[in-house]
Amino acid sequence: MRLGVLDVGSNTVHLLVVDARPGARPLPAYSHKTELRLAEHLDDDGAISPGGVSALEELVGEALEIGEDKGCQSVLAFATSAVREATNGEEVLASVDASTGVHLGVLSGDQEARLTFLAVRRWFGWSSRRLLVLDIGGGSLEIATGVDEDPDAALSVPLGAGRLTRGWFTSDPPARSEVKELRKYARAEIAKYAGQVLRFGAPDHVVGTSKTFRQLARVCGAAPSAEGPYVKRTLTREVLHQWIPKLAAMRSSERAQLPGVSAGRAPQLLAGALVAEAAMDILEVEELEICPWALREGVILRHLDTMPPEDFA
Repeated sequence: MRLGVLDVGSNTVHLLVVDARPGARPLPAYSHKTELRLAEHLDDDGAISPGGVSALEELVGEALEIGEDKGCQSVLAFATSAVREATNGEEVLASVDASTGVHLGVLSGDQEARLTFLAVRRWFGWSSRRLLVLDIGGGSLEIATGVDEDPDAALSVPLGAGRLTRGWFTSDPPARSEVKELRKYARAEIAKYAGQVLRFGAPDHVVGTSKTFRQLARVCGAAPSAEGPYVKRTLTREVLHQWIPKLAAMRSSERAQLPGVSAGRAPQLLAGALVAEAAMDILEVEELEICPWALREGVILRHLDTMPPEDFA
């Protein structure tokens, strides 16, 4: 069967179309992504502006049409931190539903972490033993650890690359004092939760997922995406530490010239690097491996797990 998953995140509205069947991995068939930066449409009261709601409705409607054109039998639609934390989130969901017919389910931070963990576990398998999974999004950092498909601990920390860039940097490139203060803040926030993760013991395999970690790994020397998803890609704390002063000295336009870095994500790369370094340091990670699967794949896998067999016919 052909499924679509529509992810309304802090940065993008992303439709992923996959072919799925029992006992097989979901095979990507089509991907459509549009930058909306929904978190930048928040007013002073934390509500998504009328313009932001209108743009969201348009993009969701467009994604639904594309899914239909690509033969999706159903579309799983969800939103993450930008809608979850908006003061008018319920009104936004109702408006999208009324205008497009798409019901957006809002994932909690805990659910994001657990579904991403599931995707990573399925990708690497049981031989990874205890996994530690880190995922830096636009609005939050997700952390999960465990030996099964459901993690022992799943946490969401408000340390997303987009959120921190907007909240801490006032110039491009940012002042050295701003970088120093953000670095200090990120470490302090992660330290609050480190005990909940480390009490389960040292991980056997540490994994980073999603765009920020993929871009950081590429900048630090990992293979380009053109070489395919099965090439091993890693990120070491030592090399990342060496790159942070370089990233801090660059304008966003200069970061966008780095390998693997898109113009839209370049402004957030420094904040993401500071969070990644802090997490790796405090959680005692010297090296992590990049996983091509993340939250969207986790949503699909969980859906397939819970579908009755007759629905695949």
